[in-house]
Amino acid sequence: MGESQELYEKAKKIIPGGTQLLSKRPEMHLPGLWPAYYKSAKGCRVTDLDDNIYYDMSFMGIGANVLGYCDEDVDNAVIDAVNHGSMCTLNAPEEVELAELLLELHPWADMVRYAKTGGEALSIAVRIARACTGKEIVLICGYHGWHDWYLAANLEKGDPLSYVHLSGLEPKGVPSGLADTNFIFSYNDIERFQELINKYDGKIAAVIMESIRNDYPENDFLQKIRKITKEKEIILIFDEVSAGFRLCCGGAHLVLDVTPDMITMGKALSNGYPMAAILGKGNVMKAAQDTFISSTYWTERIGLAASIATINKYRENQVDKHLDHIGTIVKGGLRKIADKHNISINISGINPMTHFEFQYDKPLVYKTFFTQEMLKRGYLATTAIYASYAHTDETVKGYINATDEVFGLIQNYILNGELPLLDGTVCHSGFQRLA
Repeated sequence: MGESQELYEKAKKIIPGGTQLLSKRPEMHLPGLWPAYYKSAKGCRVTDLDDNIYYDMSFMGIGANVLGYCDEDVDNAVIDAVNHGSMCTLNAPEEVELAELLLELHPWADMVRYAKTGGEALSIAVRIARACTGKEIVLICGYHGWHDWYLAANLEKGDPLSYVHLSGLEPKGVPSGLADTNFIFSYNDIERFQELINKYDGKIAAVIMESIRNDYPENDFLQKIRKITKEKEIILIFDEVSAGFRLCCGGAHLVLDVTPDMITMGKALSNGYPMAAILGKGNVMKAAQDTFISSTYWTERIGLAASIATINKYRENQVDKHLDHIGTIVKGGLRKIADKHNISINISGINPMTHFEFQYDKPLVYKTFFTQEMLKRGYLATTAIYASYAHTDETVKGYINATDEVFGLIQNYILNGELPLLDGTVCHSGFQRLA
């Protein structure tokens, strides 16, 4: 057991759940062996507490570091902000500069508000929509955070959120009075969407959904939703926290050619510094004045400065084209070696956010074994690969070569009718409580 795992064992005793983010729990990847903590990170290379160096071919800061870790241009902008005072009784002028920049990228929008995380931004957007319309029901498609308004979906019998995010999310602590305030539909399921529209006609404040996640829209799915929401005067909110800045410099809806009433942004907006934004049409956003939305640290300067520098670098270097290139060769490489070893996998996701799944009984065993063996070869790797500007063709080549070796081992287990041999236990899927 290395220093990282020793520290994690201590953390579980004094921090509920061990970490602040479910996605960063070692149990989600490789229980007992995943290097839980990092000493330093630069580009796409990570050094853990035991001085082991890995290439991050997984989530790149859970999708936040599109430019790579410790980007010099962004960090210099942050250092300058710190040197001039990151917090003050007065407002930072970067608030206006960033707002103008975001509105330039999204000419359909008129106004901007800020927060520090994607989950906060979604809560703000929902509050504004309800304030604007005077209605309460929200229709949901996708993952939108941990707050009460979202988890209220699971106050309904069954496990509705398992259809769009994680299974087993208990709504304990969520007021029962929020039951029947939101309802779930799946991406590309226009029939379910129309069913909800018909059932709750006249009571729906907003439809909130990820513009794109793992699948591209089919049969004019987004256009149909836009048409219906316009006809019913329902506010359409696109969650661009994950997809934003990956298909283009701005929200993915710009490429998909569908104009919402509001969007939320985070993660890639600021390359690892806490920052989120809510953009919208003026007649909707003005409702923020009719309710109370306010927080001290939404005004600090660091996130603003980081976002401005990040967006400028995206534009100057056409980062979205690089992400598409990296994602394309990752997908092609995975398909080629899977076919070579007769490994059955399903590859999905937009190019900058590739996902694959093992198509076998007990797929989590195969996933855990893959992570285990890739870690031995110097890669932080799971069944998701988020491309970054720091990844190069050479990085991907090394990753594919290592994957080729691991898929060869998996093929041998399959031919022998055996499950892959794990050094520890199987990784978690969905939400599981820690012992």
